[in-house]
Amino acid sequence: MSQSHQQPALSKCPGCAEPPAAGDLFCGVCGYDLSAVPARPGDRPTMAITVPPAASGSEAVRWPAAAETDSSDVPAPVHRPSDLPGTDSGGRPLAEQEQVQEPEPAGGPEPSAVPVRHDDRAVPGGAEHSGDFALAAPDPRTAEHAAAAAAPAAGGKVCVACRSGRVDPDGYCENCGHAQPRERDHMEQELGSVAAVSDRGLRHHRNEDSFAVSSTALPDGSPAVVAIVCDGVSSASRPDEASAAAASAANESLLESLPRGTHPQQAMHEAIVAASEAVNALAQEPAGAMEHDAHRHQNAPACTLVGAVMAGELLIVGWVGDSRVYWVPEDRSRPTARLTEDDSWAAQMVAAGLMNEAEAYADERAHAITGWLGADAYELEPHTAAFKPDRPGLVVVCTDGLWNYAESAEEMAAAVPADAQEHPLRGAQVLVGHALDGGGHDNVTVALLPFAVRPQGAGSACETV
Repeated sequence: MSQSHQQPALSKCPGCAEPPAAGDLFCGVCGYDLSAVPARPGDRPTMAITVPPAASGSEAVRWPAAAETDSSDVPAPVHRPSDLPGTDSGGRPLAEQEQVQEPEPAGGPEPSAVPVRHDDRAVPGGAEHSGDFALAAPDPRTAEHAAAAAAPAAGGKVCVACRSGRVDPDGYCENCGHAQPRERDHMEQELGSVAAVSDRGLRHHRNEDSFAVSSTALPDGSPAVVAIVCDGVSSASRPDEASAAAASAANESLLESLPRGTHPQQAMHEAIVAASEAVNALAQEPAGAMEHDAHRHQNAPACTLVGAVMAGELLIVGWVGDSRVYWVPEDRSRPTARLTEDDSWAAQMVAAGLMNEAEAYADERAHAITGWLGADAYELEPHTAAFKPDRPGLVVVCTDGLWNYAESAEEMAAAVPADAQEHPLRGAQVLVGHALDGGGHDNVTVALLPFAVRPQGAGSACETV
């Protein structure tokens, strides 16, 4: 059915601005379909906000006066509706409406005579007495809506920035758009009495450290606890892959050999060899690897390794590189000790008597390592040592990202919280925080192993422990 009789009279064509002839359905100049121009919508029904009738014997309602100054002590401007030009929904000037103050009819106010109107009033009996109006969407201030927004989908991750948005598959928050940290940027693990924490630090673009913690049983049923910490060599290719491969291989080797009855010190030696082979295998690139990285063969993947095993009454440590193991006794009045010797330029200078320790580690060449795991290592020389502590204490296994900020055994003991023996994960978190507070120039990784001795045990195989 034609709707032409319902079309409004147009003063000009919407397409070319030429005035159309009366009754034309199409513009005679540009051919614009004049029947497609929608009719002007009528005003929706409204409900007037009326001023409540004054109490008997009183005058009109008095509104509170506006503040004379704002929060900056500047006189606050006071505006009346008539001060601003405009029209109401009926097309009448607001100033004109404001000036009309006719007496109220006996039958009550007429809706058309009220100068202020609000559309879409809530249904009668609802919010009409509160002065509120129905919202098109749930109010985000309500507890129900906030809880729904804060709860991510089942199995989803919550944004680390806004703590409410869901993280999409690309790693960005759907609420605030914040890029989420990669999984290896910060890692924590607690397994029984052993715990480890690794963090990217504040200066590096990725975390090139890795760790592995585990536990198993010796043939006699007694427990054995393992902690492996690896630090990727940044000047080598794929240091993050090297550290991950070394930590995994060493851990698997220990879990295989210790239950068979292999002596823990020999098992640690074999674990370092297995880790070295795993890192060497990374240098054997598959065909086509050069297509996406022309520099992958310049330096073979490499990393350092340090590990500790608590088996029976023995504490076994093993290492290659400059990551370290510290002994912190539970009784802080007893001496602390560093149980490893760095494979580094600084350590060589001190061992040769050419420099004291302070001079050597102040040199810019101090952290140049002389031993590492990798296909381009000069010669693999795993270091292992066995200790039999005669008192309870804490074993700290860490990379140089931590001990750079607590180098001596005394400094490390001072950084270890007093309750780390009972709460190793929290203690590891505090130590990582200590490094970050100091500047976080490197990746930081630390594992804590509380060492307990039998009450009847006396004596020690190593007086420094």
